[in-house]
Amino acid sequence: MAEELIITMPDDWHLHLRDGDLLQAVAPHSSSQFGRAIVMPNLKPPITTTAAAVAYRDSIMKALPAGSTFTPLMTLYLTDKTSPEEIKLARRSGIVYGVKLYPAGATTNSQDGVTDLFGKCLAVLEEMVEQNMPLLVHGEVTDPKIDIFDREKVFIETILQPLIKRLPKLKVVMEHITTKDAADFVASCSEGFVAATVTPQHLLLNRNAIFQGGLRPHNYCLPVLKRETHRQAIVSAVTSGSKRFFLGTDSAPHEKQCKESPCGCAGIYNAPVALSAYTKVFEEAGALDKLEAFTSSNGPDFYGLPRNTSRVKLTKTPWKVPESFSFSFGEIVPMFAGETLDWQPSLV
Repeated sequence: MAEELIITMPDDWHLHLRDGDLLQAVAPHSSSQFGRAIVMPNLKPPITTTAAAVAYRDSIMKALPAGSTFTPLMTLYLTDKTSPEEIKLARRSGIVYGVKLYPAGATTNSQDGVTDLFGKCLAVLEEMVEQNMPLLVHGEVTDPKIDIFDREKVFIETILQPLIKRLPKLKVVMEHITTKDAADFVASCSEGFVAATVTPQHLLLNRNAIFQGGLRPHNYCLPVLKRETHRQAIVSAVTSGSKRFFLGTDSAPHEKQCKESPCGCAGIYNAPVALSAYTKVFEEAGALDKLEAFTSSNGPDFYGLPRNTSRVKLTKTPWKVPESFSFSFGEIVPMFAGETLDWQPSLV
């Protein structure tokens, strides 16, 4: 009989659902495997107000399959013009659970991001402490003079450390960490105030995967994959049992033609394989007993939300990942396209 593992229904604490046709296409993949998700606000135009977040949430709910119990947890996009009053509105709305910091130009649709965190956003950050509203951070500097592989480390040194020193009661999630520097930094901070999400790609791939036998655009994401020593360090961090790390796929769908182009988009579409991939990480580390905390407990505990009550079964039954998913507007190529994965999730 196949090996089985039953865990509390996981949540995805960092997800891109997009809008329009893309939203309709990808929402079922996430909603079938996760109970809730923190939904990123980097649309065009970005979700900068509570009113926009309410409207976007309505669009997501309409895109879910009939009978789905999936709950989108909305976020606001922090700009130089965000007001403390907007943070109060967000908290009162009951549907906004975080505010996302994108340094201007750091990733897809981040041109409206923050140009001067301390100079232009301090009053907003202080209100976030008052409202117990987490700041979700894309932790990379955008100075073109800084090497792309060093941007996370420099962000920690120049922005994150001073921020936490100045506002020690601000809840901060360092999103999609990719380096030993980030894992060590998060581990050194006060538990309950600083945490990190980690993606399947940064746990399973190193930067060689972008260039294996040629240019691999479907393995290109931001933050960019790092060297093997960093991958090993974040695997050690998430499989250690620390409550500071939790699941955040950063699943980022783009049409195939937008990835396979002269200037390809950053983002890996991992929603269809995420639970299988995370289980592979924990199995290879000999830490399957710690998987459930990472997928299903640490995130809601940090956000002050109840854990899910439904459960998911993971069965060790090899399955082949589709080469692509076809829709009326084009194709989306998933992570591990055409490869075989060992673990298959299903609802209990």
